[in-house]
Amino acid sequence: MRSFLDQVKKAGKSIKNEIKNDIRAVKERDPAARSGFEILLTNQGVHAILLYRVAHFLDNRDHKCFAKIISQFSRFLTGIEIHPAAKIGRGLLIDHGMGVVIGETAEIGDGCTIFHGVTLGGTGKERGKRHPTLRDGVFVGAGAKILGNIVIGNNAKIGANAVILCDIPDNATAVGVPARVVR
Repeated sequence: MRSFLDQVKKAGKSIKNEIKNDIRAVKERDPAARSGFEILLTNQGVHAILLYRVAHFLDNRDHKCFAKIISQFSRFLTGIEIHPAAKIGRGLLIDHGMGVVIGETAEIGDGCTIFHGVTLGGTGKERGKRHPTLRDGVFVGAGAKILGNIVIGNNAKIGANAVILCDIPDNATAVGVPARVVR
């Protein structure tokens, strides 16, 4: 029991630092953000990430049921669904997050931006790793669907409502249905 409490205390400090990074990301990349206090109280993307980080901690320690309960509460509260087993880096900005879905095996690097209605989902055909990986600095426009075990390269931009079914290279811009690289 002592060991678990020590882990919780250590994780609490880690989660606190990660949330500070998430709030800083909102302040830097969202022109409507005014203060860290306002962001913490009113930004549903930050609320979803904060609850995800707690659920992820529990999921990693085989408290899967509690993790899922927190995840579902977060979905109810924010309209953003993040599976507790997903891997999310520092400084994620979920802007106007209603309808965002991040699947179980999705991985998101540092400094990414995701707008409302985005799905990081599976195609229903894979087993194991079945959700996308977003490398650092990826921007995903509103309504985009990124499906399957694919990789979106560093600093790539995904246009609004694009449907991405294949890897996108670093620094590229992809748009359309199905998406194609335009830059």
